[in-house]
Amino acid sequence: MKLLPFQSYYKNLILQVQSSPWMQWGVKRLLSRKLLSKKADYMLSLKGNQGTLHNDVKLFFESENTSPEVGYESFDAEHGRYETRTVRASSDIDWLKKAHPKWEKLTSIVAVTAKRECKGKVTEETRYFISSLDATDPKRLGQIVRAHWGIENNLHWVLDYAFDEDKQRARIGNSDANMAIVRHIALNLLKAEKTSKVGIKTKRLKAGWNETYLLKILLGTS
Repeated sequence: MKLLPFQSYYKNLILQVQSSPWMQWGVKRLLSRKLLSKKADYMLSLKGNQGTLHNDVKLFFESENTSPEVGYESFDAEHGRYETRTVRASSDIDWLKKAHPKWEKLTSIVAVTAKRECKGKVTEETRYFISSLDATDPKRLGQIVRAHWGIENNLHWVLDYAFDEDKQRARIGNSDANMAIVRHIALNLLKAEKTSKVGIKTKRLKAGWNETYLLKILLGTS
């Protein structure tokens, strides 16, 4: 069966936003399996609303008895801002696999700490990840996380600017996760429309005003 353009974009979305913080955790697990089936690997950020997994990993890295040593450290200085990033990773996680058996090919856990200094103010943030990659190359893991942060920050900016995502108030049941998926699908469709040389927000407004243009976006016609 031939897929319609918007169905194809939805299929591609699986690989494009599998690490997005707006995706419901159960959906992320399904998407990680999709990546593995494509012979790819996953690196997923952990949030506090994901049951005990986040807390289990956080406690592991916070404990002096279990936390691994820093495996990689990098420095950046730009526009008066200084940032130090450290990466800790461990594949000694049989205990975690037993506690969370639904995660296929769970191979390592990663903690990335970013310490930033700007205009005399110092902030520090540690984020935690699970991955199907092993922990033998913390430099590579750190580079993947940094690339993920850049994509995530850019994606969030586009969604907020074009869709006012930060002002969305859908909170009942799974409505927030469902609407996040809809916004991602809409964003991919708008990006694919190349005939109108304007920004995403303007394309969205134009689609609301012009039904012919809306159908062009949905059907992928030129």
